[in-house]
Amino acid sequence: MAKQDMGSGSIPKLMLNLAIPAVVAQLINMLYNIVDRIYIGHIPDAGASALTGVGLFLPILMMINAFAMLAGSGGAPRAAIAMGKNDREEAQKILGNCFLVLMIFAAALTVLFYWFAPQLLRLFGASDVTLPYALSYARIYILGIVFVMIVMGLNPFITTQGFAKFSMLTTVVGAVCNIILDPVLIFGFSMGVQGAAVATVISQAVSAVWVLVFLRGRRTMLKLTAANMKLESRVILPCLGLGISTFVMLSTESILNISFNSSLSRFGGDVAVGAMTIISSCSQLVTLPLQGICQGGQPIMSFNFGAGKKERVKQAFRCQFLACAGYALLMWLLLLLVPQVFAGIFSNDSSLVNYTVWAMRIYMAGIFSTGIQIGCQQTFMALGQARISLLMACLRKLVLLIPLIFILPYLVSDKVFGVFVAEPVSDIIAASVTAFMLFSRLNGILEKGAGERKK
Repeated sequence: MAKQDMGSGSIPKLMLNLAIPAVVAQLINMLYNIVDRIYIGHIPDAGASALTGVGLFLPILMMINAFAMLAGSGGAPRAAIAMGKNDREEAQKILGNCFLVLMIFAAALTVLFYWFAPQLLRLFGASDVTLPYALSYARIYILGIVFVMIVMGLNPFITTQGFAKFSMLTTVVGAVCNIILDPVLIFGFSMGVQGAAVATVISQAVSAVWVLVFLRGRRTMLKLTAANMKLESRVILPCLGLGISTFVMLSTESILNISFNSSLSRFGGDVAVGAMTIISSCSQLVTLPLQGICQGGQPIMSFNFGAGKKERVKQAFRCQFLACAGYALLMWLLLLLVPQVFAGIFSNDSSLVNYTVWAMRIYMAGIFSTGIQIGCQQTFMALGQARISLLMACLRKLVLLIPLIFILPYLVSDKVFGVFVAEPVSDIIAASVTAFMLFSRLNGILEKGAGERKK
């Protein structure tokens, strides 16, 4: 598991070495939630209701992830830029400051979400039938927030040093634990949804220990030390400023999920909300690998941007863009042609599966454009362009999708169709605008970065 040299060698080969482990890690990370839902959906006599209830926890889960990535996705590129400038001391201060902020977030979110979980789940669309399942899962998961913060917030600092395979193993270790523990606790000990939550928390704790041992060990270039945990505004604020776009993307995903669930609960009932739970899981098959591809491209672009190597940045972007666009197109074809295969994985309830197949074909109609949008938006982040990255993150969800969820049902006869079709409309518009913004600004960003390097 050797460290990769970002500043020399073949860009495509380097991208493969970094992106493949990151994609695998994202796919395995997806198993944390999806495996739970697969097992929960097959609980005898309660699978559909339990699956819907656990799906209602998704907005809280997304908010937890958003706060973790606020520090992780903002701190890791800035650490890479600092290393590109041969300023290792600054990079280590960034790591220490981000860790302390993550611990503050963990304490605050644990208290907030545990206390207000019943009210929040009702707000998200929980019924008398689904609330007990949602609350049982939520309160156990919430007690393990600190482990989520460590894994999601600090693992990018391992990837950004070039240790992509070790970063991948962080997720592999936890996912294997989760896959083993889920059936044992859910069915063997008859713990139901509580067993799924306990299995997830234990698995995340194992991954968190794995990350901390590495960042305190001898192999890491960036060592996590108490001396670097003294908060400095000049260090932490630029990290949070850069990470705000990822935070907005994930937190608005939470708001988006609430919007979908509330509208679908109103127009389609529990079966529509259950279908949305399955569709959300399937959409992760697209978005998480795309993020993994970008995690492979980010260290290369960030390091070479800091080093003033413009052509290497451009070449890395081209590789990332083509990989993202190609993968999204492939998944678009699969999800539209055989949605019943994906829906059937999560439930054996025929009415829920049939409803999901119909809804998925509508929802996924524009998913091919997601590769373009994510590939370009993440490039802005890799180059330290916090403001434009934030604007592009807000465009798809806050400006387009959330308003359309509430507007379109009143413009078409089938109101549930109107809710689901808001997704492809927003996807295509947002991808077009983000791509235009990046291609029109990339040369200027690189010229400005090279100028700052010469000063």
